[in-house]
Amino acid sequence: MAITEYLSTLGDNPYFGAGAGLFGIGLLAAVGRRGLQVGAVVFRRHFMITMEVTSRDKSYHWLLQWITKYGTHTQHLSVDTEFHQSAAGQIKTRFHFVPSPGNHYFWHKKNLIIVERNRDNKMVDIFETVTLTAFGRNREMFMNILEEARGLALLSSEGNTVMYTVAGAEWRPLGYPRRKRPLDSVVLDYGVSQRISDDIHEFINNPKWYLKRGIPYRRGYLLYGPPGCGKSSYIMALAGSIDYSICVLNLSDKGMSDDRLTHLLTNAPEQSIILLEDVDAAFVSRDTNKENAIAYQGMGRLTLSGLLNALDGVASTEARILFMTTNYIDRLDKALIRPGRVDLKEKIGFATEYQLEQMFRRFYPEEPEHRAQEFSSKVFSVSQSISAAQVQGFFMLYKNSPDLMMTHVEDIVHL
Repeated sequence: MAITEYLSTLGDNPYFGAGAGLFGIGLLAAVGRRGLQVGAVVFRRHFMITMEVTSRDKSYHWLLQWITKYGTHTQHLSVDTEFHQSAAGQIKTRFHFVPSPGNHYFWHKKNLIIVERNRDNKMVDIFETVTLTAFGRNREMFMNILEEARGLALLSSEGNTVMYTVAGAEWRPLGYPRRKRPLDSVVLDYGVSQRISDDIHEFINNPKWYLKRGIPYRRGYLLYGPPGCGKSSYIMALAGSIDYSICVLNLSDKGMSDDRLTHLLTNAPEQSIILLEDVDAAFVSRDTNKENAIAYQGMGRLTLSGLLNALDGVASTEARILFMTTNYIDRLDKALIRPGRVDLKEKIGFATEYQLEQMFRRFYPEEPEHRAQEFSSKVFSVSQSISAAQVQGFFMLYKNSPDLMMTHVEDIVHL
């Protein structure tokens, strides 16, 4: 009885009553807030789907281009500048607005897409993440978005060959996409272009053949010969004919190391040709340089053994096409060009009579056939060490005057 009276007295106390009320309200608010947080987490986890793409992922730029097309209703914008090069070399500039860092909302195919862009400026390179969130649990929606973004990116580079170069530890586009060059516009000696083209198409079209026999699915090519004879031009045209991009790798870069080379070869863009130009400038054969045993290790931290391991070691990549060019094949270490690392070697030498005739016909298609043979004979009587670049430069001097060109054939040696 005494306890009941005591509790009744506390209940009648205005100070105690006010404190209990406030405590109860605060407790209910805290419980409600916590319940909303838990409910939001549960709802987001079970009724929403999220995809995060970092700026280091290959699909990051594809996704930004996709957002540029569909995220047009946001009021917080960043500028994405696009350059387009015409066939005549003129550069046209286009400006596109993309959602700036922050949260944005837009509709795509009756689905509400929430885009969140976060940027970290504390790192050496700006690191950014793009997060897409949508209602539902259908992962196929994001797969379709990525495929759509990829198709949009391929459409923008259709008819062009993209060149990549090394920037730090990443591959980045070099300049503007180059207009594809017809393969037959680079005139090589009889049968050379056909052998290389047939071999690379056979490689691309038969990956299962390599898999069944346990052979690493990669192919290496070496084009060697004097400068100006069409090695690089042919690789450019070949890449366009198979719809591949070109990744130019400079082994003489002072910042190149064994680990960096392996990383770059492993993370090269898909459907690309790795091009090592003038590989003789990076390494000297150990057989011809015994007096200086460390010279073959290159000018930087890259070593020959590091290059060999990157090409066909344990960490080397599959589904890779690699081209090497050199002006002096005798300076290359034998281990570098052995079968397995270089599967096909072709000499791209000085212009032969066949090449001279074919080049004449391409430049002067309206001239009769016998003029091409006449031109070839005259050039060979002057010199048999004329490069394709010299012939092309000579034709350019008389591009509208084949008769005048024929009277000055002897001057071709001075180019």
